[in-house]
Amino acid sequence: MSSHDQDDVVPEWYEQNVHSPFNRYDPDVVKDIQRTLMCPETGVWDDSTVVHLRGLQALFGIPQTGRMDAQSAIQIERLRNRYAS
Repeated sequence: MSSHDQDDVVPEWYEQNVHSPFNRYDPDVVKDIQRTLMCPETGVWDDSTVVHLRGLQALFGIPQTGRMDAQSAIQIERLRNRYAS
């Protein structure tokens, strides 16, 4: 971990929902996630978002479910904080 990485703390925006990841987040939160994943910012948890999230999960060795989990949220937050301008 480099000096600008944050600890493994689940971000405030993360909401655990074991039943369905769809429509769980406010559209602005989804857009922010999509921006970080570099996919179209629709504000809807769509197929493109799922594909991009699976790519992130593969990159970080997280099970590739396409669903937002705590580990995926942590990695998204790390990327956001590292590369935000």
